[in-house]
Amino acid sequence: MTNTATNNLLLLAARVLLSAMFILAGYPKLLDPAGTAGMISGAGFPAATLLAYLAGLFELVAGLFVLIGFQTRIAAILLALFAVFTSLVFHSGTINVPDFPAAANGMLTMFNGLMMMKNLTIAGGFLALAAVGAGAYSLDARRRGSVAIAA
Repeated sequence: MTNTATNNLLLLAARVLLSAMFILAGYPKLLDPAGTAGMISGAGFPAATLLAYLAGLFELVAGLFVLIGFQTRIAAILLALFAVFTSLVFHSGTINVPDFPAAANGMLTMFNGLMMMKNLTIAGGFLALAAVGAGAYSLDARRRGSVAIAA
């Protein structure tokens, strides 16, 4: 395999791995938005159920776009912004569930911080994808007429 072929396979793998979380998280929100609506409402946003449906639709569609490599740079930038936004709004605070033991709240706060760091890390992956594009194994490449040829 040439370096270019290897890079294109790595970009395909990156697209699959980066998109999977959003596809698998977005679809269930469309079927049952209650949990997400509760988080949105708890953060003080109005129309929580509508926003949960919109978040699910965005995650599903943008994730599919990255997966198939269609409008990849735009989708990657939007997903990076989404990941940063959700990190700051939903995962940056201390968790304090009434009547929970202090140790349990401490563990929940630690997990919340890990979710924030995970989202920020994923945002970095999407920004890298936006910088280099989808690679040869993508609809973007096919639309440009630069489809990959097997090595």
